[in-house]
Amino acid sequence: MSGHSKWSTIKHKKAALDAKRGKSWSKLARAITMCAKNGGNPDDNPSLRLAVEKAKSDNMPKDTIEKAIKKGTGEIEGESYEEVLYEGYAFGGVAVMCKATTDNRNRTSAEIKKVFERAGGNLGAPNCVAFQFKQKGVFVIDAEKATEDQIMEISLEAGAEDVSSSQLIHEITCTPEAFEAVKKGIEEAEIEIQSADLSMVTDNNISLDLNGARKVMRLIDTLEEHDDVDAVYSNCDIPDDVVAELAKE
Repeated sequence: MSGHSKWSTIKHKKAALDAKRGKSWSKLARAITMCAKNGGNPDDNPSLRLAVEKAKSDNMPKDTIEKAIKKGTGEIEGESYEEVLYEGYAFGGVAVMCKATTDNRNRTSAEIKKVFERAGGNLGAPNCVAFQFKQKGVFVIDAEKATEDQIMEISLEAGAEDVSSSQLIHEITCTPEAFEAVKKGIEEAEIEIQSADLSMVTDNNISLDLNGARKVMRLIDTLEEHDDVDAVYSNCDIPDDVVAELAKE
């Protein structure tokens, strides 16, 4: 199970969402614009549909969503963005991938490199860690919302590949093709989904103690707060007791 998912659950519960909403909306709008380059109809464009659903769940206004789509399709003029994937290592050899959208590759690359170095990691060459990861559908459900047996039965029946449970969360993984079916199965069971995304997942996880987890999550948190960063993936595994200690800090 992803230690990142557990830590994100803690942050989700502690976060002052209103203070971050402006930055979140700008990132969501940019993601919608990028996805809309492959077609402006969410019904025919799964990645756009997912981006729009995320925006709606964050209460982004409808007209803002529509404007972002039109920028992507070229109906209205907008900034010229490109997607960039950064790869590197955090403390303890933890592999980190960082997906960004930028209008200035040189600026963003220099800033991301500095974030890695300040956190005791290092930015690597293309494909230095990407070969370890595969794209999967990942659903995170608060452990208080359903039992492990409930999640296991619903998810596997809907076509999921695996379910991992801890004291904090249930994490469901599936192929990208099964994403919509699994999502529908969970929603029809009326179980609240904390997050649903197409993510990058690896089987080669590295378990961290408190000191290591503190350093790795500091890097990941800083990357996620960067204006140009859309998503961060890693192969860290953080035990529940370590996550609990981190939450106290």
